[in-house]
Amino acid sequence: MRITFCCTDTASEPWLQGLRAALPDAQITLWSAGAPAADCAVVWAPSQQFFDEQPQLQAVFNIGAGVDALLKLQLPPNAKIVRLDDAGMSVQMAEYVCHAVIRHFREFDGYEADTRQGKWSFRKPRARADFPVGIMGLGVLGERVARALSQFEFPVNGWSRSPKAAEGVRCFSGADGFKDFLAASRVLVCLLPLTADTRDIMNRKTLSQLQPGGYVINVARGAHLVDEDLLALLDSGHLGGATLDVFRSEPLPAEHPFWKHPKVTVTPHTSARTLRSESIAQIAGKLAALQRGEAVAGVVDRGQGY
Repeated sequence: MRITFCCTDTASEPWLQGLRAALPDAQITLWSAGAPAADCAVVWAPSQQFFDEQPQLQAVFNIGAGVDALLKLQLPPNAKIVRLDDAGMSVQMAEYVCHAVIRHFREFDGYEADTRQGKWSFRKPRARADFPVGIMGLGVLGERVARALSQFEFPVNGWSRSPKAAEGVRCFSGADGFKDFLAASRVLVCLLPLTADTRDIMNRKTLSQLQPGGYVINVARGAHLVDEDLLALLDSGHLGGATLDVFRSEPLPAEHPFWKHPKVTVTPHTSARTLRSESIAQIAGKLAALQRGEAVAGVVDRGQGY
């Protein structure tokens, strides 16, 4: 088997070493323009030139959970597009979201501001029942986040495109269930794939349907959120705050109002990072399964976009 590695802004040698150790019978090379044809590819943010020169690819493994940027390119029509379906990212995402929810719920931002001024302050404890968390997207990451939040006894709602069931989660689905899902939630967590249907899904109309004092956590894609609408609802007082890890332009431009808004917490797209050893093990396992003619998890439906 011939495998080519084409990952932008990624140190290639550790990946190549790991892949060669996991797949000793494969021929694994770093792609460059004009490179020989390969059977499979491991990619992140590849160029269109890469696919133009590799039309024979049978499988393309993306070293991240999101494939929206990849699907904007002209891909080999017969190649399976395979994404990582966990590889250590789900527990990181659960950590991040739980931290953001608890920081808001326990008003730690307020305590931190007080202590910087030398104030020993008190805030009345709040009830978890008053802070239902709504998770948009109940895939591998969404379900893991839901389980983690349930351990802290927050009411958890979940919304997905098609009906799903998850223990401890009040599930909603489809366009008909979306309005009820929003009305039942005070904290909104976005874990959706980015598709034509989900672009701009967090806008003035939808965010206005959250319970008063709502809080927004976006760890999916920046294009899910209409920035101006979020800012307007924060300034009006309908929303109480937001934690944002992803943005339409990254790095977030220095002049963007999110940087200085007192109700917005910004992090640099760090909620769940690709873990190399876990990812290599998963890719190697899936390659071996495909060679045996077996089905594997994470194959992308190009029509749905995930």
